[in-house]
Amino acid sequence: MSRVLSGIIPDEAVFADFRRQALSTDNWYSKYDKNGMEVWVEVAPVTSPQGNKNVPKVHKIKCRMTIKDVSAATMYDVLHDGQYRRKWDPTMLESFDIARLSPNADMGYYSWLCPKPLKNRDVVTLRSWQVTDDEYVIINCSVKHPKYPPRKDLVRAISLLTGYLVKAIGPNSCSFTYLSQADPKGSLPKWVVNKASQVLAPRVLKCVHKAGQSYPEWKKQNSPDQKPWLYPEQSILPMMDPSELTIQRADSLENVDESTQLDIQEGDKTEDSS
Repeated sequence: MSRVLSGIIPDEAVFADFRRQALSTDNWYSKYDKNGMEVWVEVAPVTSPQGNKNVPKVHKIKCRMTIKDVSAATMYDVLHDGQYRRKWDPTMLESFDIARLSPNADMGYYSWLCPKPLKNRDVVTLRSWQVTDDEYVIINCSVKHPKYPPRKDLVRAISLLTGYLVKAIGPNSCSFTYLSQADPKGSLPKWVVNKASQVLAPRVLKCVHKAGQSYPEWKKQNSPDQKPWLYPEQSILPMMDPSELTIQRADSLENVDESTQLDIQEGDKTEDSS
């Protein structure tokens, strides 16, 4: 992941590394495999390469589903279309684009509801994308923007590298992979992480799939020719110099301790973590 930090806008090497991780099965532990949906959790090293045992554990999850009734191009549009997301994303609190950094990169804000008793989260991310004949990639990482500091009513989460790989397997079918290496901050016990990987992640992907099924009809009625993610000249976002941004480090944010509330429920959630 070090190459993500070498430049604020991801280069070809970062996209190639993301594809490799999205397609690899080495060092991934299967948590869920049912009805065309697979979920893995990375088998993380106990210590860092330098032997530092105090390196915070960063959870990495990967989900993949085979979609037999929606094209790769449509699923890619769904992921980009912020107006449509308000229709299908039940966890979203607020979402908006902030600025454009290049023809295939922008930055935006997103906040979402978390299961109680967790506090709701938000992120400010730099998003970049790449399109080939039969493959679509979107990746993002957290950045600092002076006008969007952490809010008191939300926990600022960190995306080290999160993204989607959508690959066509037919004219109206695709393989859809989501990979996320993120630090939700706070204090999350094992049952919460397991619940997210085994229950919430498949639900989210099913929700995105359903959104893809309905998108073509919706788009016909809502600016059908407006797709700035495919046609950069359509973008109305203000341009921003990427040098004004810096990568958001997890250790620079206050670590909100939620363990007191969560530990009370941990005993009741044993089955979820098994």
